[in-house]
Amino acid sequence: MYLAIDPIAFALGPLKVHWYGIILGTAALVGLLLAVQEGKRFNINPDFFMDLVLIGVPSAIVGARIYYVAFKWEDYRDNLSEIFKVWHGGIAIYGALIGAIIAAVIYVRRKGYPFWRIADICAPGLIVGQAIGRWGNYMNQEAHGGPVTEEFLRNTLHLPNFIVNQMNIGGTYYHPTFLYESLWNVAGLILLLILRRQSFMRAGELFFSYFIWYSIGRFFIEGLRTDSLAFTGPAWLEGLMKALWSPMTMLFEPGEMSYGNVRISQLLGVLIIIAAIVWMIVRRRTGQADVRYSDPIVPAHSAPSAASGHGAEDKTDRGNGPEETASLPDDRKPLEQG
Repeated sequence: MYLAIDPIAFALGPLKVHWYGIILGTAALVGLLLAVQEGKRFNINPDFFMDLVLIGVPSAIVGARIYYVAFKWEDYRDNLSEIFKVWHGGIAIYGALIGAIIAAVIYVRRKGYPFWRIADICAPGLIVGQAIGRWGNYMNQEAHGGPVTEEFLRNTLHLPNFIVNQMNIGGTYYHPTFLYESLWNVAGLILLLILRRQSFMRAGELFFSYFIWYSIGRFFIEGLRTDSLAFTGPAWLEGLMKALWSPMTMLFEPGEMSYGNVRISQLLGVLIIIAAIVWMIVRRRTGQADVRYSDPIVPAHSAPSAASGHGAEDKTDRGNGPEETASLPDDRKPLEQG
């Protein structure tokens, strides 16, 4: 009988270090390095992104837990102490994003930077972090899809032994949905790296492109899972979600849900895609999207006051012309754009 990988990497006395924690730490580090490297193009101090991660990661964990507990309250209301035992499982990626974004908005604005500009820089780091982080689910044999045959994994998907064997849980093989989402996110990373060098990209659009890409993949992959957060919705909403997911039935059977008829992550994914597209269209048509991704970034408190009546916020949003740039200290001048 094949033994699953031990989720505990090593122990230091009573302290047990889990692979899941190591993988999440690696994901955060790689995401940070990507943001720092891109930040150098805009002359942003690496310490800014390091502090952002130190604030964002705990906020993401708290947000992920609150989100999960809120939708599974019946499992926690009689045992409140279990809410704080995150190591027992039960976090949600959308909750993590909500928590991280709230913390980031507060921190970035306190530093005087335009939020959308910083969000764009961090977008590739977010998606690569998710691509790596999903391998923590692999180590824990969780967040998988419905049952499949060993032949499907070996001969149809041509997966290596170390993945096939780990998907054998209690004698049954399951969809490696962690792998599907990880590969989708890697493709998304490549897309974002290409988009951010395009002249047509406006401030905030790379960040929302990340949300659109991730939500599309999550919508279809979520339909394969058996552990989805769900609720009982009206018949028309259930029918709409099934109709949108129906192209997948040509290849896969949907995963069975233990309760409810509408998967929350699927519904939220659809709403995010619609909202992001509408947001970008409205900003372009109303003239609010005049700042390009490649424009210089200068904190509001570093921008010189304008005698012409334009405030610092206006200067920050629109970048700096040659005269303003020349007046800045050397360490605040934006780098040349490639």
